Amino acid sequence: MLRNLVLQMIEMTSKESRIKRHWQAIPVGENVIGSLSRDFGGDYAAFFNSYDHWLYKTQSHILDALNEFQWKGRRVLEIGLGQGSDSEQLIKRGALWSGIDLTAESVTRVRKRLELRSLPYENLVQASATNIPFRDRLFDMVYSHGVLHHIPNIKGAQQEIRRVLKEDGRLVMMVYARNSLNYQVAIKWLRRMGLALMYVLPVEGTGIYTQHKKLAKQYGLFEYLKMKNFLHRSTDGPENPYSKVYDERTIKQDFPDFHVVRTFKRWMHAPPLPVHGLPGEKHVGWHLWAELKARAEDELRHNGATTSSSH
Repeated sequence: MLRNLVLQMIEMTSKESRIKRHWQAIPVGENVIGSLSRDFGGDYAAFFNSYDHWLYKTQSHILDALNEFQWKGRRVLEIGLGQGSDSEQLIKRGALWSGIDLTAESVTRVRKRLELRSLPYENLVQASATNIPFRDRLFDMVYSHGVLHHIPNIKGAQQEIRRVLKEDGRLVMMVYARNSLNYQVAIKWLRRMGLALMYVLPVEGTGIYTQHKKLAKQYGLFEYLKMKNFLHRSTDGPENPYSKVYDERTIKQDFPDFHVVRTFKRWMHAPPLPVHGLPGEKHVGWHLWAELKARAEDELRHNGATTSSSH
C-alpha cells in the first residue's frame, strides 16, 4: 500500500512538471491573440488590452459571475493567474489580493500588469496549489478560474486551500462541466468522429486539426481517441497535458474539506457546433462555477482530515 502511494505521488509530481512546462511555453491566450514578444513586440500594455478585449468579449459571463460575490475588503488568494485579467478585476472590486501561479512567466506578466495599472496587491509568488506558501487561516476567500481542473493531485490542493482559509472561508472556482453540451456531445462524439474521418481520409485539415492528426499518428488513433487521453487534448489545445470535468458529485468527492454552497453554469461553448449566444447555458453550459464553504476544524477532525502544515 505504501509502495502504491509513493508511486502515485511520483506520477502526480511528474504530471505537474509537464503541466508547468506546457503553460510556461504556451501562456494562456497566446494561441488566440498572438505572442507577446513576436506579435506585440514586447508591448505589455497593448498585449493586455488586446487579451482583455478578446476574453471579456467572448466570455462576458465572467464579469457577471464575479459580481455574484462580495470581494470588497476581503483578503483573497487567486490560484492560477493566466494574464492577470481576473486579478485586475478582483482588485478593482476591492479585494486585498494575493496570487500564485505554477509558472514564472505568468507571475512576471501579472506583476507587470499590476505595475502598469498602478493596482495594489499584497503578495504575488510562483508556487504550486499543492504547496501554498502562506500561513494557516490567512485568507477570507480563494478564487480560481479554469485552473483546478488541471491539477492531478486535486485532493492535496484542496487540502492546502482549506488550510489557508479562515474558519468561515469560501472557495470560488470555475471548472469544466461534465454535464455540458461541450463534453457530452462535442468532445465525446463529434470531435472524435471528425478526427477519425480525417485520419482515414486524405484530409489534412488546418490549424488545431492538423495538430490532432499529427498526434494521433504519433500515439496511434485508438489510443489517442480514448477518453482518458482525448479529454485532455480537447479542452485547452492538443498539447494540453491534463484536464478533468466536474459535476456536483465529483466536486464533493475531490473537495472533501468543503461543503458545496451553490453551483451554476455559464457559457454555451461546444465547437464545432455554432451554439455561442444560444439559450441553455444554465443547463448545459461549459463553465461550472461553484462556491464552497470550508468545513469546521472539529468536523475535519471527526472525518479524519487534517489541515495542519509547517508553513
